[in-house]
Amino acid sequence: MTIDDKTKTELEAAVFRRLVAHLRSRTDVQNIDLMNLAGFCRNCLSNWLKEAADEKGAAMTKDESREAVYGMPYETWKAKHQGAATPEQLAAMKGSQNGH
Repeated sequence: MTIDDKTKTELEAAVFRRLVAHLRSRTDVQNIDLMNLAGFCRNCLSNWLKEAADEKGAAMTKDESREAVYGMPYETWKAKHQGAATPEQLAAMKGSQNGH
């Protein structure tokens, strides 16, 4: 199958939007769980979005990139949905090689 660059970019953008929507709906899944299982989390996505904006010369702050991923200001999301990490989660994070 051959896909032109424009269509490929549109498909990738659609997948990103779907991933973000999925993560917004799964507030029960903590970032530390994502990091321990997949090696990335919502913060990583927001950082990658900011880096992509910077590369393109598009104005975007860290707060704006986080709000784009979380669907609300990061501090609001943390207050509403972020729980305290368990000792098991912290141990798994410490033992991982993901660099975060």
